[in-house]
Amino acid sequence: PAPATALPKELLEHVNIITPNRTEASMLSGFEVTDLETAKEAAKRIHQMGVENVVITMGSLGAVVFTGKEYHLVPAHVVQTVDSTAAGDVFNGALAVSLSEGKDLLDAVRFACEAAAVSVTRLGAQSSIPYRNELIARKLIID
Repeated sequence: PAPATALPKELLEHVNIITPNRTEASMLSGFEVTDLETAKEAAKRIHQMGVENVVITMGSLGAVVFTGKEYHLVPAHVVQTVDSTAAGDVFNGALAVSLSEGKDLLDAVRFACEAAAVSVTRLGAQSSIPYRNELIARKLIID
């Protein structure tokens, strides 16, 4: 949810997957996210508000996934960051594509991290969105 705003519990109870960044997760959870451990605590708190799955994007650290039962860290690919303008949008778009193709949440988050990593290596927003064949060519995903 960007920009970060408070969301009512009545809404959050109907959310299957939420993908806040550090700032948004801090606002939603009321707990400052500064590292992977604080991200886990924030994810737990957001889950307790009724969200089924919480995916906190952590930039170069990757993403913290909490399913309500277990935590997972999906690491980011190491790249030279040029412009992170569209990273969140690319992450969410790739996540939606992967889930719509029937992938499980962790595989979908891996795909989203891969796509976001490519996007930050380019200037601009729209021009930074990678095509699937680019990810395959970079051997970041398997077709």
